[in-house]
Amino acid sequence: MASTPSALITGVTGQDGSYLAELLLSKGYRVTGMVRRSSAENYERIQHLAGRLELRQADLLDQLSLVNLLREVQPREVYNLAAQSFIPTSFSQPLLTGEFTALGVTRVLEAIRLVDPSIRFYQASSSEMFGRVQETPQNEKTPFYPRSPYGVAKLYGHWITINYRESYDLFACSGILFNHESPRRGREFVTRKIAIGAAQIATGQISELKLGNLDSHRDWGYAPEYVDAMWRMLQADSPRDFVIGTGEHNTPREFCRLAFERVGLNYEDHVRIDPQFLRPAEVDTLLADASLAASELQWKPQTSFRQLAELMVDSEMERAKAAS
Repeated sequence: MASTPSALITGVTGQDGSYLAELLLSKGYRVTGMVRRSSAENYERIQHLAGRLELRQADLLDQLSLVNLLREVQPREVYNLAAQSFIPTSFSQPLLTGEFTALGVTRVLEAIRLVDPSIRFYQASSSEMFGRVQETPQNEKTPFYPRSPYGVAKLYGHWITINYRESYDLFACSGILFNHESPRRGREFVTRKIAIGAAQIATGQISELKLGNLDSHRDWGYAPEYVDAMWRMLQADSPRDFVIGTGEHNTPREFCRLAFERVGLNYEDHVRIDPQFLRPAEVDTLLADASLAASELQWKPQTSFRQLAELMVDSEMERAKAAS
C-alpha cells in the first residue's frame, strides 16, 4: 500500500496557499502549512480547513527554523508561496522585500539540501520578472527585465532555484505565473479593489473608487486553476520551469467596465484616477505564452476574463449585503 503523500506549503494563509491546500487535501495529501509567529494572525482564508490542515511555525528569515521544520514534517513536496508580494510595498520596503522574496528562497533550498535532497520543490516565480517586456507574448525563453524591487527579488528567487537544481541535482522548478485572481485575492490588489468598490457603490456604502493606471495590460486568470499547474509541475518526470497564463490580456479599465456592468452601473460615473496609486516604474504589457504547459503538463485555463470579473463581484456583493 502506497504511503500518504505529504506536502509543506509556505504562505499557506495567502490566496494561492489556501487554494493549494484545498487541492492537495482533495488528493489525499497530508498537508502542513508554515506560518510566521505574528501578533496579528490572519487565518481567514484557511478557516474552513481547520482540523484538516496542520500549521507549524517557522520563518523565511530564520534558516534554523526551516531546517527544523523539514526534519519534523518530512514532506515529499515543498511549495514556496510565501513572499512580500505587493508591488507598491516593494518600492517603500525594498530591503524587506529582498529578504523574504529573494533570500527566503535560498534559505528554503538550503534547508532542503541539508535535510533531504529528494524533496521536490516548487518556487512561485512571477510574470513581473519580465517587466519591460523584450517580446510579446512572453514564454520560458523570453529575457527578463524586472521593473520593481518585487520583480528583481522574484528574479533572484527564480535563478537561485535553477542554480540549486543544476548544482545539487534537486527536483526544483519554478512556475512563472501571470496575474491570477479570486475572491481571496488581497484587498489591496487592483482586481479585488475594483470588485469591492463596485459592490460597495452598488449598495450605497461609498460613492467613488480611486485607482491608478487603468490602461496597463495584464494576463488575468483564476487562481484555483493556477495552483493545479503548480501541483502538476511536481508530478513531472523531471523538473523544469513553466509559464502559466491565459494568453489573453486586458486592462484594469476593462475589468472596471465588466465589474460595474455586473451591478448595473457605468464605471465612468464612479472611478477616479489618483496619482498616489501610480508606480514609479510601470509595467505596460504582460501576456503569457503557456503553450509548453499545455503540451507538457496538459494544463489549460478554463475561466474567461468576464467570468472572473463577474464571480469576484458576485462574491463582494454577498459580503456587502451581509455587512449592510
